[in-house]
This record gives sequence, structure tokens and C-alpha cells, in this order.
Amino acid sequence: MPQHPAPEREFAMRFTSTPRGARLARRLVSHRLNDWGHPYTTPVTEALTLITAELSANAVRHGHVPGRDFHVQLTLAEDTFRIEVTDTRAEKLPPSTPPTPDSASESGRGLLLVAALADDWGVTPRPAAPGKTVWAELRVTTGGHPRVHQVAPRPSDSASACGHDTASFPATSSRRRDGLGLRPEDASYGGRRR
Repeated sequence: MPQHPAPEREFAMRFTSTPRGARLARRLVSHRLNDWGHPYTTPVTEALTLITAELSANAVRHGHVPGRDFHVQLTLAEDTFRIEVTDTRAEKLPPSTPPTPDSASESGRGLLLVAALADDWGVTPRPAAPGKTVWAELRVTTGGHPRVHQVAPRPSDSASACGHDTASFPATSSRRRDGLGLRPEDASYGGRRR
């Protein structure tokens, strides 16, 4: 297992494995980033908040074990933010390669969105207990902006190829860096980048 540098900043909390717990995790990560000097509307805060929303929703939807909570940890070390969401269900792992989402489906794109926003992400087994940790890392430049990359086709590219009106794809984030136009509640396990 790779060693990570000691965090300069750290936030960790346990949440109930419910949709309310997932929403609270997202909000508290956003508030913590604001406290750390990354205001709510900055690209890094928007990206990490959305990643947290997707991973927390997946922990509730796919990692829920009755009576067990999920855990969120956000760290900043050497200009890299790392968000980890740990649940207690070890047997339900995300697939190693992202499946092609059904264009008619309202879900199934959560980890594709995480892969588009994060510089790296993956899954590790939970040490000394049942479960897993799904993590994502976002490196920021000196000015506090994430490195921008394009990993998925824009909705207009795939929609127009299928003869769909592209004006019907709403934007849900002011960043639109990935061009997917997805809602945080559309989380599901997709695949691993790299």
C-alpha cells in the first residue's frame, strides 16, 4: 500500500448510512473547504463537493449494512486533496472498468463523474474490518485551482450523434469541466480510472 504524506489539514466524521447522512457529508465537506480558505464557488470546492456527494451516495446505495454508518475523511497534503468514503460492505465493489451507461437510464454515471473530476481514484480494502474505502484525489495548482482535463464526451457530442436535442441537457454545476451535466443523486458504481 502506498504511503501518503502527513496531512496538513484533516477532517473526518462518521455519518448514518441514509440519504440524509450523504447530504450532510457533502455539506460538511463544503463547509470545511470554505474554512480552509477555498470559498464555496471555487473550482476545487465545487469538484470536491460533487465527488463527496457521489461517493457518499454510493456508500448509502451500494455499501449499506443495516445498523452500520459510513465514514468520510478529507485531507490536504502537498497540494493534493484526498477524499475517502468508507463503508462496511466488502462484497460489493465497483467494477474495475466503467460500463457504458444506458442513455435512457437516470443513474449509472456516478463514478464516471468522479473519474472525470478527480486526478486519480480507486478502491482499497478496509484494514482490520469488513468493508472498503473508495477514494479520490484532486491535485491543485499554486493558485488553488484543480488541474483541468477532459475524459468524457460532452453531452452535445453523444446526443447529437443519436439525433437528440442537446438543449435538453441541463447544467448542474457552474464548472462544467467534465461536460456530463449529471445530478449528484445519479450516483452508482462505474469503474476505475487509469
